[in-house]
Amino acid sequence: MTFECENGNNNGFNRRSMLKSAAVGFGGLALQSLFADQVSAMALPSGAKESLNPLIEKIPHFAPSAKRVIFLFMHGGPAQMDTFDYKPQLQKDDNKPMPFAGPRVTFAGKNSLGKLLGSPFKFKQYGECGKWVSSLFPHVGSVVDDLCFVHSLHGSNPAHGGALMMIHTGSDVFVRPSMGSWISYGLGTENQSLPSFITICPTLGHGGVGNYSSSFLPAAHHGTAIGHAGVQAKNSTIDHLTQKKYKSKAQKKQLDFLKHMHQKQLNKAVSDQALEGRIQSFELAFKMQMEAPEVLDFKQESDAVKKLYGIDEKKTENFGTQCLMARRLSEKGVRFVQCTHSYKWDQHGNLKNGHTKNAAEVDKPIAGLIKDLKSRGSLDDTLVIWGGEFGRTSISQGGRDGRDHNPHGFTWFLAGGGSKPGMSYGATDEYGYYATENKVHVHDMHATILHMMGLNHEKLTYKHTGRDFRLTDVAGTVVKDILI
Repeated sequence: MTFECENGNNNGFNRRSMLKSAAVGFGGLALQSLFADQVSAMALPSGAKESLNPLIEKIPHFAPSAKRVIFLFMHGGPAQMDTFDYKPQLQKDDNKPMPFAGPRVTFAGKNSLGKLLGSPFKFKQYGECGKWVSSLFPHVGSVVDDLCFVHSLHGSNPAHGGALMMIHTGSDVFVRPSMGSWISYGLGTENQSLPSFITICPTLGHGGVGNYSSSFLPAAHHGTAIGHAGVQAKNSTIDHLTQKKYKSKAQKKQLDFLKHMHQKQLNKAVSDQALEGRIQSFELAFKMQMEAPEVLDFKQESDAVKKLYGIDEKKTENFGTQCLMARRLSEKGVRFVQCTHSYKWDQHGNLKNGHTKNAAEVDKPIAGLIKDLKSRGSLDDTLVIWGGEFGRTSISQGGRDGRDHNPHGFTWFLAGGGSKPGMSYGATDEYGYYATENKVHVHDMHATILHMMGLNHEKLTYKHTGRDFRLTDVAGTVVKDILI
């Protein structure tokens, strides 16, 4: 199959030339899809100049251990010493002055200069690996042998907005593409009828859409939101997915007309990435009408599976629905799916009750997701990530029932995707304040996640405003010790 440009030279073929030549609007989607499959079969190298379809599946830089990511984001910052980073010395020294200096800059200033606060939660060991886990997470405790804990994560920004942007985009001061967008850009999608990056019930604050934005990357890599934090997951859907007023034939005529107008504008433009992005979004939306509703419908799931995720219980229904939705989307070829528990973990006061309620909402769904993926044989190539934007301080706030923000040492865990199961890596000091052993910066974590997806973080770049940008900026080292 060949397409000829206006000058008769196939060497100059690009997307705009195809649009001019085909001139069949959305009725030509089948032809385009066929051609896209042919290009995919030729396996364009990752990072190559994108043409025709920016979501086309690409060859990674090297063999990946993971094909997709599910990110379980705990917005607000869970306290590491109250969840998975057991600190017996902190318990012994409860209500004593901290024996070393705190950071020069803290979020709450003088209000954060309290005494040491031992955890109000009991810890016990789980699994063959003997991992110490708080009483907040008994269900997660049951799957610790499948988890890889990183206890030495650290960043630099003690404010939610900056910390969220850092975790999601690699920068806390500039608008940059999200991690999901970079993975979409580097690998494309396994399913041309679904977006490559979906975020479920994302937060509306602390950076909002910037946390899942494609920024200067092609618009097709922007995260597609299903609902938002103000809507229960069971009531969330992709906006404008269906058009009840018009049947498909009428929609097709509308889309053909839109494409005709866009094409006229493209004929006049030397380059118009925003307009190209709109055309691509209309094309994808047309395809999504057939596949997305089925993926978001749980009717095919058994009662046992729903129970596993806690969808049958009021307290776990919302996050359980997100997790099951994430599993279904990832199995259909979506590269990056994020579930957000928002905005609940910011306990400057009411720590005991707040963390107890929060953990009860997510504990069972998280363990259910891990167990479900494992039973279906997809945990090996699905990377599950759990964590917040930072941790909490070892000293008290709020009348000895709260903790301030702490980006200097906190815990994430990974499951599947080539991470070492039953492992704990790195450490904070004996009070859980600073990362001290095998420190892992946010850039290092991003580099490691990309590595597991078969992407070299130093080679996954995009030229913008005269320089090459990447997720890890000018830093980042792959943490090979946590990889199988």
